[in-house]
Amino acid sequence: MPRNPEANQKIRQERKERILAGALELFVRNGLSGTKISEVARKTNMSDGLVYHYFSSKEELFITLVEGALNRIIEACERLESMDLEPHKQIKYAITELVKGIRSNPSACLYHALVFQAAICENIPGKAKKNIQKNHVKPYEAITRIISNGQKLGTIRKGNPEDLSFFFWNTINGLAIHQAMYGKSAQSPQLESVYPIFLIQMESKSNVRHKWIRGS
Repeated sequence: MPRNPEANQKIRQERKERILAGALELFVRNGLSGTKISEVARKTNMSDGLVYHYFSSKEELFITLVEGALNRIIEACERLESMDLEPHKQIKYAITELVKGIRSNPSACLYHALVFQAAICENIPGKAKKNIQKNHVKPYEAITRIISNGQKLGTIRKGNPEDLSFFFWNTINGLAIHQAMYGKSAQSPQLESVYPIFLIQMESKSNVRHKWIRGS
């Protein structure tokens, strides 16, 4: 009995996501130049031809992954700024959810590592490089705005908001890359020691139940 269009679409989407997940791990471990479509096929238990059916080249795979990683964090920052929370609660919530994702979701770590790799490497597709150049500052700008608003209210520590945003994201990226490198043996700080870096007023655990980053 033939499958209906909805079932076919679901199968196609599942295969595409499986290919992306396998390619993500290989790109982070081996780099773009060190990864072949045949390796992606073996990683995902598919044939080379089936992988090519969904992606024309490893470069297209790489571009898709970088675009997805950037869009994901930009959308998360937009949701964060739109939450009906005071700025210091937004920062605390962001730290909590990002670190939770890093600890519990291996792909979250790999996405951070991929964007970092793409930002410093020269031999990546031009489209991916342009995407990074265009969008990499948006998460920094969002956190800068939140920090600046919190400073005006006296709940976030003084200092150049851009510098604090830079420190915020490089702390998160560093934790993600460390987790990607060491897996289950990776060290991770207690969040109670991280919050005071940014926040003046410590508070009881928030009861916020918003879903910030999809899939985390």
